[in-house]
Amino acid sequence: MLALMPRLAEFDVPDRRDPEHLWRDDAKLLQRWIDGEEDCLVQVAISGEQKVLGFTLTRIRPEPLSREPSAHLEAIAVDRSAEGRGVAKALLNATETAARQLGAESMTLHVISTNKRARQFYEHSGYFGELIRYIKDLK
Repeated sequence: MLALMPRLAEFDVPDRRDPEHLWRDDAKLLQRWIDGEEDCLVQVAISGEQKVLGFTLTRIRPEPLSREPSAHLEAIAVDRSAEGRGVAKALLNATETAARQLGAESMTLHVISTNKRARQFYEHSGYFGELIRYIKDLK
């Protein structure tokens, strides 16, 4: 699963961003979960040959604005060999179901504005953009 983390930056990353910054904290969170140090909801898609095709990494936490029970999708990554086969959709559906069973009333996620493929996937899956974050370099 850790080997799939760089896939989170396989899109037109804004010039001001280091692609590794888009996944390194998620990789650390996943490692803490693997080590038993972090409580996360993890869904994994595995091939018949026991190869990891993809995974989701989610935390159950209050929704930032309403404070209602919620889940936050930290990461979803799919191996290139599994692209276009419905793996991401199946993982997202399984994650939503598991989060609902744990009491979550909503699911949030973050996506970089230039990641058009991810934005289309989430919108097609029923998510909508709610907040817009602005940034300006001051150096």
